Formats: sequence, C-alpha cells, structure tokens
Amino acid sequence: MRVLFHTLGCKVNTCESEEISENLKKHGYETVTAGTADCIVINSCTVTGESGRKTRQTLRRARRENPDAVIVLTGCLTQAFPDAAEQLPEADIVIGNRSNPRIPALIDEFRQTGARIVLTAAHEKDEKFTGVAVSGTVNHTRAFLKIQDGCNRFCSYCIIPYAKGRSRSRSLEEIRTCVAGFAANGYKEAVLVGIDLTDYGRDLPGGLTLADAVFAAAATAGIERVRLGSLEPHNLTDHEIERLAQCEKLCPQFHISLQSGSNSVLKRMNRRYTAEEYAHIVARLRERFPACAITTDIICGFPGETEAEFAETLAFAEMIRFEKVHIFPYSLREGTRAAKMDGHLAKAKKDARCARLAKVCEQIRAEILQAEIGNIYDVLFESIADGYIHGYTPNYFPVRMPADDALRGSIKKVRLVGVDGDSCMGQLCE
Repeated sequence: MRVLFHTLGCKVNTCESEEISENLKKHGYETVTAGTADCIVINSCTVTGESGRKTRQTLRRARRENPDAVIVLTGCLTQAFPDAAEQLPEADIVIGNRSNPRIPALIDEFRQTGARIVLTAAHEKDEKFTGVAVSGTVNHTRAFLKIQDGCNRFCSYCIIPYAKGRSRSRSLEEIRTCVAGFAANGYKEAVLVGIDLTDYGRDLPGGLTLADAVFAAAATAGIERVRLGSLEPHNLTDHEIERLAQCEKLCPQFHISLQSGSNSVLKRMNRRYTAEEYAHIVARLRERFPACAITTDIICGFPGETEAEFAETLAFAEMIRFEKVHIFPYSLREGTRAAKMDGHLAKAKKDARCARLAKVCEQIRAEILQAEIGNIYDVLFESIADGYIHGYTPNYFPVRMPADDALRGSIKKVRLVGVDGDSCMGQLCE
C-alpha cells in the first residue's frame, strides 16, 4: 500500500506527518513522495484564512489526481473547524489531531465498509502529550522532533490554541530515546520544535524548562548540533538564557516571534510583552552567544494599525537588525478576537506596508551577509542542486559551493568567500 503525504503549515505539522508515516509503516504501508498512491494523508493548516484555502485546494487536487485513493484529512483545520471540514466532500476520512494514531485502523475500516468516517474529538484541558518515536525526517539531514504541543497564550489573532489544545510536553526520557534513534540513523543535528517551545516542561514534574530538553538532546553521542525551532519571548528569562548558553552543542540561532514593534499593537494582539522587553532578550542572547543570529516574524496591517504604529515597527526592526524576517500581511481568521475588531485595513495598504518593511529588512540582511565574508564556520551540508552543495552554518546562514553529493550529511569547516543573493559562497578549509 502506497501512501502520499501533503503537509501544510509549520514544522510541528511536518513532525506529526512523520509520526503518522512511521505508524503506517508498521502496518505495511510504503511512503512515497510523488505519483499515484493508494492512500493520501493531507495534514492541514488553518493559522490564516489563506492557509485554509490552500488546504481545500490541496484536497481537491489530490482527489482529481488520485480518484481511487483513500483520502485522509487531518490537522489543524479539522480540529479547529470540524463542522466546516466535514463539509469537504473529497475527504473519505476526516479526523482531528487527537485521532492520528488511529489512522491505520480507520483506513482499514473505510476499505471494509465504504462508509465515510468523521471523527474530531475535542482537546481536553488536562490531556497529556502524545506522539510516537520517529527515525528521522524525510529528505533532510537534520532530524526534527516535536517536544511540545499546544498553547495557553490565546493571542487575539490566533486560532492555534483551539486547533492544538493546551500546552503539554514530551518527557525527557522520550526525548533521549528519539534523539538516540536520530544518531543511530546518521543524523548529526536534532531540531527541537513545538507550538510554544518556550513553555516546555511547565506541565511536567520537577519544574523543567526548555534548557532541560536541550541538554537531554545534546547528551546523545553522535549528535553534534541541537537547534531550536520558533520561540516565543515569554520564559526567555536571563536565567534561562544563561542555562542555554552552557550547552556547547546548541546552535546560536534564535527565531523569536515579534509580530509588532509597537507596544499598542502588541497589547491589542494580547502578546503580553513590550518591545523593550523583547529588545532586552535579544541583547542578552547576543551577549551570551557571540555571532548568534536573531530571526523573527512580523505581521503588517493588524486591525487598527496606524501609520505611526507601523513606523514604530519599522524603527524597531532597524534597531534590532534581524538576520532575517518573515513578513506577513494580517490575515483574518474567523473564530479569533481580532476578526471582530474595528479598523481592518485594505489589502493594498497591508501589502504596501509589507513591501516597505521587506525593503528595510532585505538591506540589513545583505549588509550582515557581506560582513560574514572571511569568517570560518562548521557547515552541515544538506542538499545538492545545479552543481552546488548547499548547507547551513550553526547560526543558520545558507552556504553553497561547487561540489558533488559526497559531502551531503557531513560537517566541514568552510570559509565564506562571497555573497550571491541570499546565500554565502563557501570554500572548504581542508
């Protein structure tokens, strides 16, 4: 039985698709990356209205290209909007995230009965972390591990707490077991991800924090790097940063979601920190992790955002000098408080602000990359394309150089000798 995955959204969804794939493999399924399949699993995203549209588009295309396949629709869209998901006729099995472990049995049931299955159990307040051990991440030389799920923050624009439930954490024992499996399969870098990663451990006995998870992963022989996924500013205290700095294997790259540099906008977003508090975290990280990279997400055109508030975000980005910024126009998401706010901006105005911010951030990035010329880094090489091998430094600068696939999966010392677009050009030191 051939199964094909379409995974939309974040790295957490990627990890969950890997878990589903591992589970199906135990039941005799072969995961394929293209072509026809007997079963298709669509792991949906619903973080914005646009991502919901892409999920529906993917579902229609999957049915058109594989008319006889069993199609399973799971993920955030089904969990957050079960009634809307049930109305999508192309899916044979519609389930929420909580039912993912049952997918093999549900496929068997559908094949036997031909009766459509809809199963979207709501998240419970005190539910525990669930997840199976995975052997790695397909088509990556870095292995991703979900160590935290859910969110307690309830930002006014975000539907994720309703899609993923309350915050919950993977045990240190399970982290050690999974990362040991990565090392046994030849991976040198483990990437720890979660919905609200900085909330890790708060629900576990012993007062654990994210630093404990980092040390558990780093203790594995064969793992040379530990990298963190997207972080929220809360819980990144001076003490926690000091603890993280004690881990020599931790990559000095921190993606810390900002969303706005205006305190009044942050308050309407219910982000629970100020621009000044965010700047303090960045300063502390740069003090304890020399040459670290700080990347972020920013939303332009949040409801009611004035020109003055946008100017504050623009000035803040210039002050912090982020290594890279993911910029999004505000996208209305039904079911959130922001959707009911006054002052929604026209698409043209939101797009114009995105373009203005992007121009500033791209110039800063170009200057940062140019300043890297001559520096030497350990580069983990990941892929080959057009005669170049591509990889990343510990602080996540992309590097490419002419080479064959023999370097893939290895870590080599590389001198940065130039900049080409968004990448640094490298030269082996040995």
